Amino acid sequence: MSATALSIVLFAALLHATWNALVKAAPDRALTLAAVSGMHALAGIILIVISEPPATASWPSIFASTVIHYAYYLLLFQAYRLGDLSQVYPISRGMAPALVAVGTYLMIGESLSPLGWAGLGLVTAGIGLLAMQRGAGHADSKAIVVAALLGLSIAAYSVADGIGVRYSGSPTGYMGWLFLFESPVTLAILADRRRAGIPINWRIVGIGLIGGLFAVTAYGLVLYAKTIAHIGAVSAIRESSVIIAALIGVIVFRERPWFGRVLAAVVVAVGVVTLAGFG
Repeated sequence: MSATALSIVLFAALLHATWNALVKAAPDRALTLAAVSGMHALAGIILIVISEPPATASWPSIFASTVIHYAYYLLLFQAYRLGDLSQVYPISRGMAPALVAVGTYLMIGESLSPLGWAGLGLVTAGIGLLAMQRGAGHADSKAIVVAALLGLSIAAYSVADGIGVRYSGSPTGYMGWLFLFESPVTLAILADRRRAGIPINWRIVGIGLIGGLFAVTAYGLVLYAKTIAHIGAVSAIRESSVIIAALIGVIVFRERPWFGRVLAAVVVAVGVVTLAGFG
């Protein structure tokens, strides 16, 4: 991989971990997520305008992924309400590629190489280590369960999108409609605020819009990197975000215990890199 491609993917990983940190730190996470999904919808409109429409065969995947993304936002909200960034993020992001690997093996017999199975074992060990570290006394053990469900949702929409993009004939058109269909998340949260008479804090909306911009940019950068570098290598290095998120958690949010969490995140990252590179 060239230095340019490596820099792009690492920057994308930083952006992804950062927007999750913004959600975790926000005093109003629901409104923040509304703004994040609103930015996705805006990006979707732009992509739809400049892209060819996706093929009919890809629409079932678009609808499936959309529904799964609604569950993803709900789980993301609950995960960061209950747990720490340095726990939730590595568990959910580490589980996804491992679940995809196991799922493709069970469904279509796509087997892993010995190194791929070793990577899967490392991911499992790292997640297990995180799950056993409940941290400070105020931490809720339910966060582990929600983080696992979040990882399941990430794996599910990853499979749906992987199939859909192949059938679409227009990857950017596919993404455009997928992003636009996130708008009900924004509308539902804003409508709920209006019914409850809760005023909108525009500062928090601004933070959420920045987070959404980071999320969209990270996604676009990874897609671009896949056109100039090996796809497996890009996917693997992208998951270095679990280490970044763990560091943000222990340094910025002062989440504890710090050593075990960073160590577990490194184990997860090494496992995902091995799984993606040698699966």
